[in-house]
Amino acid sequence: MEPRLRDNLGGVLVFVVLLLSTGSSENDKDVDFCGTWRHEMGVALSLNVSLSPGCTVMSISAGQSSLSVVGRITAQCSRSEVIPLERLGLDSEEETPFCLYWEPLLDQLKLQVGGENLTLCWPASLKGSCCTDLSHDANTPEARYGIVNGAVKSDLIAGRIMTAYNFNGGSIDCKALCDQENQGSSQVNINSSAVGNMEHPCARSFEVDMKEDFRGYNVTAPAAKGAPAESRTTVHLPPALKRAAKKSSKVVCTFFRNNSLFQEGHKEVRVLDDVVEITVENEVIADLSEPIRIGFHHEVIPKLHSRKCVSWDNRKDPLQVNWLDDGCETRQKGGKHTECLCNHLTYFTVLVQMEPRPVRHLLALSVITSLGCAVSVISCVALIVYLCRKRRCKEQSIPIHLGLAAALGLLNLLFFFTGVLANVGGEGVCVWVGAGLHYALLSSFTWMGVEVFHTFWLVYMVFSPSPKPYVWNLVGFALPALPVIILAAVGDIYGLREVVPSDDVSDPYLMCWMKNTHKALLAHYFTNMTVLAVLVSSGVVMLFLVYRQIRTRDEWRQNRVAFLSIWGLSCLFGTSWGLTFLDFGPLSDVVLFLSCILNSFQGFFLMLRFYMLDWMRKQAGGSALGSTSTGSTRQHMLQAQEKS
Repeated sequence: MEPRLRDNLGGVLVFVVLLLSTGSSENDKDVDFCGTWRHEMGVALSLNVSLSPGCTVMSISAGQSSLSVVGRITAQCSRSEVIPLERLGLDSEEETPFCLYWEPLLDQLKLQVGGENLTLCWPASLKGSCCTDLSHDANTPEARYGIVNGAVKSDLIAGRIMTAYNFNGGSIDCKALCDQENQGSSQVNINSSAVGNMEHPCARSFEVDMKEDFRGYNVTAPAAKGAPAESRTTVHLPPALKRAAKKSSKVVCTFFRNNSLFQEGHKEVRVLDDVVEITVENEVIADLSEPIRIGFHHEVIPKLHSRKCVSWDNRKDPLQVNWLDDGCETRQKGGKHTECLCNHLTYFTVLVQMEPRPVRHLLALSVITSLGCAVSVISCVALIVYLCRKRRCKEQSIPIHLGLAAALGLLNLLFFFTGVLANVGGEGVCVWVGAGLHYALLSSFTWMGVEVFHTFWLVYMVFSPSPKPYVWNLVGFALPALPVIILAAVGDIYGLREVVPSDDVSDPYLMCWMKNTHKALLAHYFTNMTVLAVLVSSGVVMLFLVYRQIRTRDEWRQNRVAFLSIWGLSCLFGTSWGLTFLDFGPLSDVVLFLSCILNSFQGFFLMLRFYMLDWMRKQAGGSALGSTSTGSTRQHMLQAQEKS
């Protein structure tokens, strides 16, 4: 048999199978077409979309550099544009698998290509006629570039390279199609390998006419099949919506249920089955003076799983699902009820954290941290006063100790008030406080690094002059400001941060810090964690080098001297911050508490170190052991003269 004849017969057989499977009284509503796009390597690829309402033909074609979806099959969706595909990285291969999914009940069309899901037509509530019963038409001639192994519902149509596949549609009343669905005579299934095998009921839409005396209106979703009436989603439209709508007085509320499209792109969270779309035709409405109230009734959400109200954001990429919590407030009213207060119009739903990731013992850790920060602030102020009085000794280490005390004092002061400022000032204040807290943390790490470097200078470069104090000040205070300024210019890094406790996820702790976003997380690892890793590793190495140099000295044979020296240097070097990297495994709680105590009380321990060294000097009565009041490493351990 000729190959071309075999391909044509295959297409006819697929068409016959589809007809036999639908029956005479039901419609084969959805279309599931997959194939492999063969294109040229190294060229700029694009997607050509031209869709308009109607019910005639849909053509899926491909060529050397473009994939096209053209036709009149939608009820309301209209789209005409050329979409570049460079970001998908398809030009590195000659072949790209793709699938096109058409759901007429929701006027929803989606293309899966290069591992990405691109929504060409967003779901909507339909009126009038729908286009269904799409049947395969004759194939176009084969070519070098095009679509190979085209298949409908996994049934191969043609194995050769075809430039286009055409499908003819039939028109049917949308209400009749929805009634057929509601009666359970058929189900709308989408390929489970792509988006899950879930039932797609029809969306229900309600139009509200906001007249001149509009005082608000409540819209209630229709009850799901077999569900109690009290489980229905409710929407309260406030009077402020009428004042904000300038061009139209009609608002449309559309209720979707069990649409797997909205679940895409989320692995750690799950979208509720119910999604609500609120629109005013040809208007973008935001920043309402009175929020829209949306009540979602759902299955019981465990206390360890956090939830938040989110809205659809199409500013980043209108082709892909993107949920944000901006502009929405979450109010939990029991395990089965969540109320969303939102100040704009779009799609709305609730995101539920699939894997609980709350912080254990958050209350105890917060109390310890607050107490430690308060004590450290007072200790750092006392230490600054003490060191300023010792400046007449002209010891080179005093400016460095002063810089560390000042940076630690600022860090503990901002951290002590971060919770209060977050609750009082909100997002606007937290942008500035978060940036200041980040600067204070980086400055503290930098001064600890300066302490490490200065100790190395004293131990191994005894007769070389130390850099001037202004050099240390530039490094300790000016250098940390650079990454903070850059991140602030990038934007969307600093702001309000929620820390969820394990005992009650509905009552998170608010603080001003880096936001819980991928961009902020990346900034955290590139700045904080990188600097901390360098600081801890260099501090540990320096402790070992100092110990090796002076372990044979007579005074180190006294246990208290050895302990106080290592402990004092650890306070200066910030090695206790290394416990951050050990917060895992069965001892994570112990490490967490130990790290919280040592780091929040670091300012107090630092002051205690200088007090103990001063006390030891007085006890030694001016001996070699007590030859310093500031704890300078060279004076204390090498008995070398340290005068500038």
